[in-house]
Amino acid sequence: MNVLLLEPEELPADGSAVRIRGRRFEHVRRVLRSEVGDLLRIGVLCGNLGFGRVVSLGDDHLDLRVDSSADGETGLHQPPPKPLPLTLVLALPRPKVLRRVVSAVATLGVPRVFLINAFRVDKAYWQSPLLGEDALRQALLLGLEQAVDTRLPQLHLRRRFKPFVEDELPALAVGTSGFALHPAAPAPCPPRIEGPATLAIGPEGGFLPYEVDKLCAAGFRPVHLGPRILRVETVLPWVLGRVVP
Repeated sequence: MNVLLLEPEELPADGSAVRIRGRRFEHVRRVLRSEVGDLLRIGVLCGNLGFGRVVSLGDDHLDLRVDSSADGETGLHQPPPKPLPLTLVLALPRPKVLRRVVSAVATLGVPRVFLINAFRVDKAYWQSPLLGEDALRQALLLGLEQAVDTRLPQLHLRRRFKPFVEDELPALAVGTSGFALHPAAPAPCPPRIEGPATLAIGPEGGFLPYEVDKLCAAGFRPVHLGPRILRVETVLPWVLGRVVP
């Protein structure tokens, strides 16, 4: 946790201290070992970053003053990092890695993600409790805490491949460069992806030829990342590092 994130509704209208409990408090107490008077890096979801000062510590909570101080040490004045100009379309990963992948998406600054079905996505994956709204949001928050960011990505689930690719994806990709990552694609992925882009990443077994054809019909160009077959958690940082912010 490199930043303590606050919900907008946690900020008191009268400028009084914010009370922090639970996981965030335990991190401050056990990992940061902060004391009264210490400054903590904070951020408000979908808002600015800054610093707050610990004004009291209890057995199960701390109180944090976040309003702007006269000396300028506290307050929320710094905008969050800019997101990547990117929409990510990702075949639903294995539950074992889903949490890490969702957190990585937030850490890397992807503003919009669609988790989709594909033929080689096991149907049982869609029954995972990790796809619950609270579980996904928690994974996104962990990614933001790592990156010191406050912009919560939009995350959408699409359980049917064909209706999504035919009815939604063309409009989503309008005005962007569309790339479908596929091991058997004839062309390599560009080393630099400039301007708005939409990336489609298939399951670890790859898209079927039928699915690649559907993506091409939606305006996507199939590209590969070389001869190696990679897991999705390896592909993400590799390919997103090519997107020019």
